[in-house]
Amino acid sequence: MELLSVNVAKPYPVPYTDAPEGVTGIDKRPVDGRVHVSAPGPKGVGGSALAGDTIGDHRHHGGSDQALYAFAREDLDGWGAELGREFTDGFFGENLTTRGVDVNGALIGERWRIGPDVVVEVNAARIPCHTFASWLGERGWVKRFTERAAPGAYLRVIEPGWIGAGDEIRIEHRPDHEVTVAFLFRALTLEPELLPRLLAAGDALHPEARETALRRTAR
Repeated sequence: MELLSVNVAKPYPVPYTDAPEGVTGIDKRPVDGRVHVSAPGPKGVGGSALAGDTIGDHRHHGGSDQALYAFAREDLDGWGAELGREFTDGFFGENLTTRGVDVNGALIGERWRIGPDVVVEVNAARIPCHTFASWLGERGWVKRFTERAAPGAYLRVIEPGWIGAGDEIRIEHRPDHEVTVAFLFRALTLEPELLPRLLAAGDALHPEARETALRRTAR
């Protein structure tokens, strides 16, 4: 399992972003060399964990609970074959393009060591938004992406450090429950009856997903 590329974006104005600033950071591109990773701070204030990266909409993206976004090269290739397009690393807005990692089958609370220094924790699934749909330019994209239920994973930074393309990814901890990234995504989108079962992931679960699951359980 390896980190295929580390991808960052610079802000630029676009008409389709949800961000109040009118800029997006979805166009992420691979960078050379090693990049520093650190916990960015609370959502709304903190941005990306990657030095030099851009978050356009701080209300919905970034912060320590969505510090990094990982997406598998295998899933990029699958979409490319289906849509008749070639997607470069970072095109889906991911900070980390992986190879050989079952990103969607990763458990909430699972921890990965990337290279010698950095440890991250899987804690959330990407929910497609208007900006993503407009960026892809595919008819019915949000529905298609949702039905696939292979959203990629948001990560917390547990141990900061430096990462770069070619780094090995090793699973250091895998918790004992059923809540994978794909399971979480299905619960938050197409199968809300699964929401109470998300609580098995405990404190590792993204706070917003946990709040949603608690509301459903109370009802």
